[in-house]
Amino acid sequence: MKKFSVKTIVAIGIGAALFFVLGRFVAIPSPVPNTSISVQYGLLAFLAVVYGPVAGALVGLIGHTLIDFSYGWGVWWSWVIASGVFGLLMGLAAKTLKMEEGELGKKGLIKFNISQLVCHLICWLAVAPVLDVYMMGEPWDKLIAQGLMAAIANAVTTAIVGSLLCVAYAATKTKAGSLTRE
Repeated sequence: MKKFSVKTIVAIGIGAALFFVLGRFVAIPSPVPNTSISVQYGLLAFLAVVYGPVAGALVGLIGHTLIDFSYGWGVWWSWVIASGVFGLLMGLAAKTLKMEEGELGKKGLIKFNISQLVCHLICWLAVAPVLDVYMMGEPWDKLIAQGLMAAIANAVTTAIVGSLLCVAYAATKTKAGSLTRE
């Protein structure tokens, strides 16, 4: 089993705390009941890309659990699990990006955004609704409206916030071959 570095453990803790703060206090209510437009998924996508799928899953699970717990209505496990799955999938999708080498570029941003869009669609139109039906007995029509709103809002905010974080991070990395003699 691969051990986590101290850096990764700290990133999970700080990431979960930031996910909570952004999801709890920087959320705009949407026209669909029990959904909001928020920016925490951009942060989650970025952290999953940088620290990997397990870290991404843990940030999503812990952060979303804290958000639900803080509202006092109880933890909505189907959506918490979907947030964890999003972090996991984004961490797996990150294998195709070359951010560590400082080579994100337009192609990398396109890959990032296609990946995050597909991951959001999977999580909010499949994982969360299916779990809601089996765990909570929720009606499908309500779930499709909520899932579609969440997928669209999260994909848009991730495209903005996540892309900006990825570009800024990639700019701090040394490009492969940039320190060689000519």
